[in-house]
Amino acid sequence: MKAATSRSAWQDVPALRVQQFARRAMTEVPVLAQDILTAIRREYPGLSLALDESGEPMALIGIRRALEHFVEHLETGLDTPHVPPRVFQEFGRGEVLQGRSLDSLQAVYRLGIRLAWRRLAEIGTQMAIPPPAMYELAESGFQYLDGLVAESVRGYAEAAARQAGERLRLQRRLLDLLLTEHPHPRGPGDRADLIADRAARIGWRVPHTVAVAVLVRPARSAVPPAVEDEVLLDMECEQPRLVVPDPETPGRAELLRRATAGWSGAVGPPVPLVEAAKSLRWARAAVGLMERALLPGGELLSCTEHTEALVLLPPEELIAGLTRRRLAPLAACGPAHSRRLAETLLAWLETRGGAPEVAGRLGVHPQTVRYRLRQIRELWGDEIDDPDIRFELELVLRSMRLRGELAPG
Repeated sequence: MKAATSRSAWQDVPALRVQQFARRAMTEVPVLAQDILTAIRREYPGLSLALDESGEPMALIGIRRALEHFVEHLETGLDTPHVPPRVFQEFGRGEVLQGRSLDSLQAVYRLGIRLAWRRLAEIGTQMAIPPPAMYELAESGFQYLDGLVAESVRGYAEAAARQAGERLRLQRRLLDLLLTEHPHPRGPGDRADLIADRAARIGWRVPHTVAVAVLVRPARSAVPPAVEDEVLLDMECEQPRLVVPDPETPGRAELLRRATAGWSGAVGPPVPLVEAAKSLRWARAAVGLMERALLPGGELLSCTEHTEALVLLPPEELIAGLTRRRLAPLAACGPAHSRRLAETLLAWLETRGGAPEVAGRLGVHPQTVRYRLRQIRELWGDEIDDPDIRFELELVLRSMRLRGELAPG
């Protein structure tokens, strides 16, 4: 914009000459628009052009209207005319539909304004328009170009938002199908077809296996995980979920951990795609144990690395009942002595060795172990030789160790 005290050089051009310039330019518009479109096609041969109902390229219509609109305002001064929004917003929307950025469209606009200015400069020279006035005309033209770009950006943003919203809706439908147990009465083949159909709608490559991760939201707000496009991310749940395709691909686990830096949670075991809900179930179980401090937090842990805890800790009622039955012989012992005997019994069951091996595991003297083992035989009697009872004893004692009730092995 010019300062209020400066006079426009364009206003100093005689009105009759301005009218003649504008009329001459208007007669050039159809040919100029076609020349600009031809140059665009030559410069960008891969650029697809949409057609209107009559078969005329929409780009040609837009170029012609923009030129006409600009030239119509020449007789009233060089205040940048209001840009006709609809056509140029449609151009922006078209870039979204074609899967392109706005870079190529803006390059096309710059090419168009350069060719238009070249032709207007030729007309100005022929009609003796003073150079200062032509400079102002060029400045006004580039301001007009900024308006065209702004309308295209608006159309692009609106279309991108709608497309993102639609993709998110379709992705949620796919996630609901994947992560719901028995979501459909039809057979697994039909379900696989339904999954493939919903995956195709969002351009998701259907993997053979998946692992489902469940995240725990940090106490402080954190940016969403920077996962790859092929990882389905659902941030709408209280505990965000991720569906990771082909999780056993080399390097995939490390990439996932980096992408979820600052978050904690658990990744379920790899399962066939149609059984993704099973992986989710294990991931949720692991997160539940993390929240009770029975599994380490602060990172994304793998369920497959904590199988023992996931098998032994969740069925608390069953394990508690078995514990009461199998450890009943310890009831008459004091708490401290009962714990020492339990730790010795577990070390013996795990090593299947003699007193020296058990002593080495516990860090005590072999004679101490022999004394405790004699007590254990007295307490359990012949049951201690029953393979099934030994198995159940090891189960309950391992679960106690996982809960921190016995010393680590």
